[in-house]
Amino acid sequence: MVGQNSCSIIPDAVPSDAGIAGAGVLLASAITAGLALGISASLVLQPLIWRPSSFTNQNPNPSVIRRKLLNGYSDQQIMVGIGLQSIGFVKSNSLVPYHFFLIWMLALLSMATHNAALLALVQDFKRDWVLRWMRQVLMFVNLALSCVYGVYVLQSKVRDLPDTLPIGCVWKLESTSSNVGGLDYVGTIVTIAGNCVVFGLATWYLQSRNQRFYQIVQVVGLVLMSGIAIGATARAYLLSQAFGTPDVKLSDEGEKQWSFGQLLSLLMLILPVISVIEIMRGEIAVAPPVSDEDKQALFDEELTKNSRVGAGS
Repeated sequence: MVGQNSCSIIPDAVPSDAGIAGAGVLLASAITAGLALGISASLVLQPLIWRPSSFTNQNPNPSVIRRKLLNGYSDQQIMVGIGLQSIGFVKSNSLVPYHFFLIWMLALLSMATHNAALLALVQDFKRDWVLRWMRQVLMFVNLALSCVYGVYVLQSKVRDLPDTLPIGCVWKLESTSSNVGGLDYVGTIVTIAGNCVVFGLATWYLQSRNQRFYQIVQVVGLVLMSGIAIGATARAYLLSQAFGTPDVKLSDEGEKQWSFGQLLSLLMLILPVISVIEIMRGEIAVAPPVSDEDKQALFDEELTKNSRVGAGS
């Protein structure tokens, strides 16, 4: 918890935090999002551009490598979003609103990227109900953290928290803002509500057995997630010290400097590529894409297994 003394003394400047807003961290997030969105778009648009029969005759498994690569980036993104927000809460007694908001934007970017991957890989996730529900739980945890972050950001606007005070001080100050209802205030509320709506739609898409309007949902959802990802990235870059102009006075320029931690963030992008190389060499077997005839069979098989378990108990 933040002490009362630390909330009563307003410093002139705050130190930078390269682990949150460093150039390498921001670049790694943007590159991962760009790759994942590009692969998702190729998988979603492929059946609309090429006829499945003729394309499959040329290559029996045209999307195995892309699906495996996208699955790795998807897992990476959902865990990055949860991890970043968890660390932010632990450091809420020292993080200023500037860093707290950047974490929220990066979390929104990871959420949008993961949902875009979900649109393309939903049939793969439906193969196993255990893995599907594990992903559902992770999505809920990410949503809960994002909503709480939104509440913190909203309260910092309502209470007019000084930019150089820790975000944890937001609960110790009285509301002094005369601009309640301004653009930032409304935008924060819309973002929180939008996260809840997107989570509800993603849950329906992941759990639903009805495949009506399947391709329409994929295309519209991909466009929406791409817009959210681009908006979150632009907001984070323009606000960061590394690429833009921060809204708080920083005492140093550590976020512009490259260090081992910054390079490590970029090197982590190589991990999914290693799995792809192993697939190409035949060292890892990957299930082929699910055909249209097998989509409903996945749920029928799951219902059969569940009924057998219930009968046995």
